[in-house]
Amino acid sequence: IPLAGRNSRGRPMVNLLPLDDDERITSILPVDEYSADRYVIMATANGTVKKTSLDQFSRPRSVGLRAVDLVEGDHLVGTAITDGSCDVMLFSSEGKAVRFAEEDVRAMGRVSKGVRGMRLPEEHQVLSMVIPQQKGYVLTVSEKGYGKRTALSEFPTKGRGGKGMIAIQASERNGPLVGAVQLFDGDEIMLISDQGTMVRTRSEEISVLGRNTQGVRTIRLKEGESLVGLARIEEQEQPFDEETTE
Repeated sequence: IPLAGRNSRGRPMVNLLPLDDDERITSILPVDEYSADRYVIMATANGTVKKTSLDQFSRPRSVGLRAVDLVEGDHLVGTAITDGSCDVMLFSSEGKAVRFAEEDVRAMGRVSKGVRGMRLPEEHQVLSMVIPQQKGYVLTVSEKGYGKRTALSEFPTKGRGGKGMIAIQASERNGPLVGAVQLFDGDEIMLISDQGTMVRTRSEEISVLGRNTQGVRTIRLKEGESLVGLARIEEQEQPFDEETTE
């Protein structure tokens, strides 16, 4: 991967990886060591989850390694590296979430399809996967610009494969859920609309509300404009300055 300045365009991914015409990058995982006691958890849009030992990816090929066998029309929505004892949360466009123990998913080979993580109505799909951590919140935002923070403790751990519990009310006012990310105190959030509107705000400025609520306005949208994406911006530590130590 070329090292470049902040304002440079970079190199197209098709020049770095052998991608097909309709293939795109959906997740990036930094790996220091391919340990057998670490796992890659993957979630797809149709509610499938899969766990594979990290050491099965230790011998890359020039044409790439197959990580999960996707059925037609499905695509990957999230990945994470775990230690085998974490919880996994999936969030759907219906505004629902499931939380289950990672141990409920047995480790599989790279070419297998995985198992059902969430049962979905036909018109909905999984949008996001979160590995909950202590002192974290989950931010849920809807198509019409409403959202909220909810304590992760409000989502009890249950078995995988269910229809899920309400994470945010996907009402006529809100529209469907478009994204969910895990937040911590001090983080910032970037919200992006389909017309290029971008808002950056501190996580503390978004209200903490219970699961079964609609949320508050997080971005003011024009008529016909929709929220399409969000990203967590982690708080950066202050750079070390030798002059301040003298």
